[in-house]
Amino acid sequence: MASLSGKTLFITGASRGIGLAIGLRAARDGANVVVAAKSNVPNPKLPGTIHTAAAEIERAGGRALAVPCDIREEAQVRAAVQAAVERFGGIDVLVNNASAIHLTGTLETPMKRYDLMHQVNARGTFLCTQACLPWLLRAPNPHVLMLSPPLSMQPRWFAPHVAYTMAKYGMSLCVLGMSEELRDRGVAVNALWPRTVIATAALNLLGGDETARHGRTAAVVADAAHAILTRPARACTGNFFVDEEVLRGEGVTDFGRYAVEPGQELLPDFFVE
Repeated sequence: MASLSGKTLFITGASRGIGLAIGLRAARDGANVVVAAKSNVPNPKLPGTIHTAAAEIERAGGRALAVPCDIREEAQVRAAVQAAVERFGGIDVLVNNASAIHLTGTLETPMKRYDLMHQVNARGTFLCTQACLPWLLRAPNPHVLMLSPPLSMQPRWFAPHVAYTMAKYGMSLCVLGMSEELRDRGVAVNALWPRTVIATAALNLLGGDETARHGRTAAVVADAAHAILTRPARACTGNFFVDEEVLRGEGVTDFGRYAVEPGQELLPDFFVE
C-alpha cells in the first residue's frame, strides 16, 4: 500500500479542520508534518492551535513541527519554510489548505473582507508554493495540493458571493497554470474539493450544527488527499479532483462511515455540479 512514511508535508491552516485531518492521515504513515497556521494561542471561537495539532499528529505516529505563520506575510512564510527544512531536511508535499471565507453579495462585502480573502486564498497560495518550490524540485515525488474547487464559469457560482468565488478560484487558477509550468520538472499540482459540506469549525460559524448534520467529516477529504499524494507525481498533475470520485477510484464503496449523522440527506458543497 502506498505510504507517506518519512515524507515531509508542509500544510497551511493545519491547526484544525481539513488541514489537521490531512496531517493526521499522513502521521499514521509515519510522516513529518509542518503545522503552519496563525493559531499560536487559543481562540475562544475556534478549537485548536498549532501546538495542540502538533501534539495530535505525534500521538498518531508522525513527527510534527508547529510554526506560527500568517500566509499573508512573506517573511513569515519564508521563515516557516526554512524552519521546516532545518528540522526535516526538505519538503516533499505542500498542501495549500488555509482559506478565508465571507459569503456576501457585492454591496454587503466590506473591502477589508475582500482583501483578506484575496490575500489568504489567491496570494497566500501563490506565495507558499513559490517558497516551497526550490525544495519540492529536489524531492523524489513532489506534490502540491490546493484545497480549491473545479473551475466553472457558470454565473450561479459567482452571483451570491462574487468576492469569495473570485478569491477561491484564484487558488484553482494556480493549479491550472502551475501544473503545466511544472509538468516537465516533475512537480504534481492538483486541486481537491469535497462533494458535500464538511463538518468543521468554519462550517459551524457559517451554518451551525444543523448544517453539519448533513455533511461528512474531514476524514473523507483526508483519505482522498492521501490517495492523491501517494501517486507518482509525473503521472498525476493538473487535475481538479472531487473527494468522492477519488475514493471511488480507490475502491471505496462505503461512504456512510464519513457521515456526521448517518441517514441524513447530504448537502452538496459549493461549486460541485
